[in-house]
Amino acid sequence: MRQDSRLSRMLHVLIHLGRHDGPMTSEKIAAMLDANPVVIRRTMAGLRDEGYVHSVKGHGGGWTLARPLNELTLLDIHRAVGEPSIFALGPADDMPGCPIEKAVNATLADVFAEAEGLMMQRFAALTLADIADTFPAQVPSR
Repeated sequence: MRQDSRLSRMLHVLIHLGRHDGPMTSEKIAAMLDANPVVIRRTMAGLRDEGYVHSVKGHGGGWTLARPLNELTLLDIHRAVGEPSIFALGPADDMPGCPIEKAVNATLADVFAEAEGLMMQRFAALTLADIADTFPAQVPSR
């Protein structure tokens, strides 16, 4: 199953933006991530709509942070990129009338809900500055 890397990619981009002097173009971000600039613009637009980044069109334009890294949580960005599913696991629906399948699915649903709740609490407690502080300031911003 394919993993959704939007959260990881946007955290990466935002930390670079936080360390970069001036705006970064969609093309520069796309080259950094080996992605299509159109996909970058679409994803960054969601962050702009939430007030996390600014964009300026034209020569000398690009993307900049609208808020400092210490004001952005992982939960903020998770929500801004569309709240991708946390788990690749899911219930089976092969035998909807089977009481065992129902019990298994109910148990899994409870476990997944509890685990996701704990993850969202942790996401809310971590800022992008917390991540940025884990490596030296000398790391290039590309």
